[in-house]
Amino acid sequence: MSQLEPSAIIRLTLLSALALLVSCQSGSTSGQTQYLEAFNPGSVPHSSLYNADQVSYWDGDGMGGSPSITIDLSDQKAYFYKGGALAGVSALSTGDEKHATKTGSFKVIQKDQWHKSNLYGDFVDGAGNVVMANIDVTKDKAPPGTRFEGSKMHHFMRFVGGIGMHEGFLPGYAASHGCVRMPAHMAATFYNNVTTGTPVTVRP
Repeated sequence: MSQLEPSAIIRLTLLSALALLVSCQSGSTSGQTQYLEAFNPGSVPHSSLYNADQVSYWDGDGMGGSPSITIDLSDQKAYFYKGGALAGVSALSTGDEKHATKTGSFKVIQKDQWHKSNLYGDFVDGAGNVVMANIDVTKDKAPPGTRFEGSKMHHFMRFVGGIGMHEGFLPGYAASHGCVRMPAHMAATFYNNVTTGTPVTVRP
């Protein structure tokens, strides 16, 4: 096999990298609405590639003490404590500028493992195919023959009004309609370690 010129090697490397980037960005899962991704994905060019969590961890197994959660909006992290000792940290995406996550002291008032939004989602046909995506039922009208399918908000932990922590996409900035999105594994871990009444503090 003949050796390639250095310029040819560089071109092949660049083409391979471009092909990989395109494959990572293309396609979307049916029902994976914009609510779970980002309301303004154009503001971060690579938001579709961001959902890599490099800060979350859990050391709480085997720890005793009452649970509590502190949500820090400024650093987009949630801190889980047991008996006042830090048990784990989760990356977040909280409310955007138009739909701020309310600050204050609250408690978990509902747990719903398979919760779905009753406001945001898609209009789908009888077979479940998305006909109109990323809709708001207070503003958008369902096309004939369709039904509303709410965005998945699994491991939902409501703590004030319609606001809660739940599984969702993290675009790398505050992008939700007020809820507190978490990586799937951390939402499940938090969910399994809280009870109704667990204190939740949201600070600016």
